[in-house]
Amino acid sequence: TLSPVSSRNTSSARRRHHAPMCRFLAYAGDPILLEDLVCKPSHSLVKQSLSAVQARTVTNGDGFGIGWYGERPEPGVYREVMPAWSDENLLSLCANVRSRCFLAHVRAATGGGIARQNCHPFHHGRYMLIHNGQIGGYAKLRRTLEGQLPDALFEHRRGATDSELLFLLIVQQLDAGLSAPKAIQHVLGSTLQAMQQAGIDEPLRFAAALTDGTTLWAIRWASDDQPPSLYTKPQAGGWAIASEPLGDDSEHWTPMAPGQVVRVSGGGDGEGGVRGAELCELDRR
Repeated sequence: TLSPVSSRNTSSARRRHHAPMCRFLAYAGDPILLEDLVCKPSHSLVKQSLSAVQARTVTNGDGFGIGWYGERPEPGVYREVMPAWSDENLLSLCANVRSRCFLAHVRAATGGGIARQNCHPFHHGRYMLIHNGQIGGYAKLRRTLEGQLPDALFEHRRGATDSELLFLLIVQQLDAGLSAPKAIQHVLGSTLQAMQQAGIDEPLRFAAALTDGTTLWAIRWASDDQPPSLYTKPQAGGWAIASEPLGDDSEHWTPMAPGQVVRVSGGGDGEGGVRGAELCELDRR
């Protein structure tokens, strides 16, 4: 497992670092209608955009987005700045699109402003990511971290969020040949090191789902003891991963342990499965 890393924060300091929490959902498996998870459950992601239960912000109305894979390797993406609960186009799209793998996200902005380009999911080529969390002291580190991107990926940057930047840094490592868990580990480790070098006491928190359309990875991690919530649940022919349970069946949703990475593979053939993937522990220095 990728263990939480010791921080210089005191307990009282940790309590001050309570940033807004977005909510998200990921699915991989046999093709299903998007509405089966995004809209229909009693505590669906659309309902969570108006009334989340386990988030520090009840309302997640600073935009939303959904990305899905169809007949092409690259995903289709729909993002908007209006609240998810008030977008009839989202409901219509979800009622008519069937996919083997999709990501959905409702946003409570922590920075970067309310704009379509700051809404999740972020995508590049066949890769797509949704994220809940933040880089502590991001304003102090943004220029340094952006400087780590090669020109081709920096030119692809459209928004101003730390989430998009983390995604592009992960894509850089994927393009270099690292596996998804190792790419995530590398980026979290180097980002945390840069924070420590800058004297930043605020935490780095990372609950996310990353996919290439064939395999879905999810991770729940934080440099303090407060990673954002994340759950898994088997579906008929697949698996769902969500920030909080989607219905009245909360006992069937399994919370991910801090530092855990989950991999969902397969889909479309009824043989998809979920398993934990271990990561090396980040350097505690």
